Amino acid sequence: MRLLVVGAGATGGYFGGRLAAAGRDVTFLVRPRRAAELDAKGLTIVSPHGDLVLKPDLVTAGRITGPYDVILLSVKAYALEPALDDLARAVGPQTMIVPVLNGMRHMDVIATRFGEQVLLGGVCRIAATIDPEGRIAQLAKFHELVYGERDGQPSERTAALHAFMSGAGFDAKLSPAITREMWEKWAFLATLGGITCLMRGSVGEIAAAAGGPDFVARFFDEVVTVVRAVGVAPSPEFLVHARGQVTAPGSPLTASMFRDLQAGGPIEADQILGDLVARARSAGLEAPLVSAAFTQLSVYQKRLGTG
Repeated sequence: MRLLVVGAGATGGYFGGRLAAAGRDVTFLVRPRRAAELDAKGLTIVSPHGDLVLKPDLVTAGRITGPYDVILLSVKAYALEPALDDLARAVGPQTMIVPVLNGMRHMDVIATRFGEQVLLGGVCRIAATIDPEGRIAQLAKFHELVYGERDGQPSERTAALHAFMSGAGFDAKLSPAITREMWEKWAFLATLGGITCLMRGSVGEIAAAAGGPDFVARFFDEVVTVVRAVGVAPSPEFLVHARGQVTAPGSPLTASMFRDLQAGGPIEADQILGDLVARARSAGLEAPLVSAAFTQLSVYQKRLGTG
């Protein structure tokens, strides 16, 4: 099985790097500047599970010669359209596209471009970043990659994919409920991103602030109400776990969107919060807290010139 990883950043670089180190056939689709960096320095992972340095196999868009068996799509959501242009020649009738982008809008975009058949569901759970030295730095121990058929049915192709992903130094999971898990991740990210960006602080700092716990509880309930109305209802277990994560006293947890905001870079506000607001309105729901967070971040995006 041949895997094309689209994006050699913190997410794609981590999972693709682990797979390559485990002997899997992995190629990274990168832009020329990133290719030059990786050619010069290699791909480096700094992790509590063990550091890794490797010389990855790279390809740029114009040099793709045919389809791959699997495409792991791991770019930022705002970079989706140019990424699909870049990978188009790698898609064949038997290709599986596993996107691990945030939100759900990308699923419609990919299906419209390449058809429903090639598209699987995907979720990744990892806290990682590119450090000042260009290394992939894992910030916490969890590193899970989840995938499956969107209708939840078993298939030969996902069984083969699971065999390929397993035993490569991270937690690989073939899920019979991947669509629900994608909506759950969106609910969690919308809450975490909304509260940390709006309040400009970590979960622990918000929990310690006057009115903080009540604010977080209302924000989370608002998000879950929208998801139940327009998507797939979260499981009771998810609700308990997620609520505990976003209300934990002393927790240093922040959203990657908040870290991008602090760094002055582009953010995924449209995909994580804006799309949720739009779906709420189409369902006749009010989402005042989510809307306030999105408006605040829209101001930032306009100032940055990306909104």
